[in-house]
Amino acid sequence: MPAGLNRALLTVAGAVVAIVLAIAISSVAIIAAGASPLDAFAAFFDFGATPRAVSNGIAAFLNRAVPLFIAGLAVAVGFRMNLFNIGVEGQYRLAAIVAAFVGSTFEAPAPIQIAVIIVVAAAVGGLYALIPAVMKVTRGVNEVIATIMLNYVAINLAAYLVRGPFAGQRAAGQLTTTTPQLPESAMFPNLNFLFDGFGLLPPTRGGGLWGFLIVAIVLGVVIWVLLERTRFGFSVKASGLNGPAALASGVNPKTMVIAAMVLSGAIAGLIGLPELLGDKGAFNSNFTPGLGFLGIAVALLGRNKPVGIAVAALLFAFLDRAQGPLQIANVPPSVITIIQGVTVLLVVVANEVTNRLALRLEERRAAQQLSSKTPVEVAA
Repeated sequence: MPAGLNRALLTVAGAVVAIVLAIAISSVAIIAAGASPLDAFAAFFDFGATPRAVSNGIAAFLNRAVPLFIAGLAVAVGFRMNLFNIGVEGQYRLAAIVAAFVGSTFEAPAPIQIAVIIVVAAAVGGLYALIPAVMKVTRGVNEVIATIMLNYVAINLAAYLVRGPFAGQRAAGQLTTTTPQLPESAMFPNLNFLFDGFGLLPPTRGGGLWGFLIVAIVLGVVIWVLLERTRFGFSVKASGLNGPAALASGVNPKTMVIAAMVLSGAIAGLIGLPELLGDKGAFNSNFTPGLGFLGIAVALLGRNKPVGIAVAALLFAFLDRAQGPLQIANVPPSVITIIQGVTVLLVVVANEVTNRLALRLEERRAAQQLSSKTPVEVAA
């Protein structure tokens, strides 16, 4: 059996075993919470009792997956360089509020308006990620510590801006503070027409199916090409694996650290845009938190590959969407967090085990091939 196929089969087998074990452990947690595992798992597939509810459930599921996918891509770019960009959370929140405010200050044709907002968000995220990158290459500051601290700075800075300089007019009875509302030209067209193609009613909640899904797909393809099929991607991986060897081959590891962190931050800056341009139309004090931290789990689960990250984002979104049905089934929503954590842990362990098994099999095959050769063939 070819070595590549052998490794692929081991990876699939490890993932299947990890998922089965995750279901078993989650079932124990559900029973401990006083609920039925069958009711809980049935709730995950409960998208609603009416056709409209089903459409809304599907749209909510896909809408949740889009920012998680982008967050996973942002983290994965850093991981490729052996950099732990824990600051994705702060980068996307700061980028979202600045982009929301800038987009509300002018009105232009939709393509220009949306493009400016996207560019601003990416620029803010990238520039904020530049800070820990420069600290690392100039002073040797660990990027984990720097990005964690900068998360607190960004989160609190965003909270100050939305209540101060960037605050819009609060409507009567409104409890949350918000930036000025974006003009209609800034709102990304939805993809509700896709439901018509499948004979389903269009969703009516949360702005429908967010059109930023297309941008996320294009972004995933671009990142895959950049990391897997370009010199830049090779340089990033080489610098992460062995900096001195990369330097000897003409690649400056410090330059690649800065480039990888800025790229990671620029992608992180886009995480809040699906919600901003697809539904809310403004940044408010209740803007969805935690997407950056979830992106770390999504990237680990997807093994830092865009396709794997997409699958992991869909899995996390599928679990998150079930919070309402779980409450109806009298199952604590905290079960979702348990399932996500156990799944990530077991898949990461399974990946490590399968990688070691595959390496042993390859070494054994190489040793057998070497032993079967004559001394003359070995010398040649």
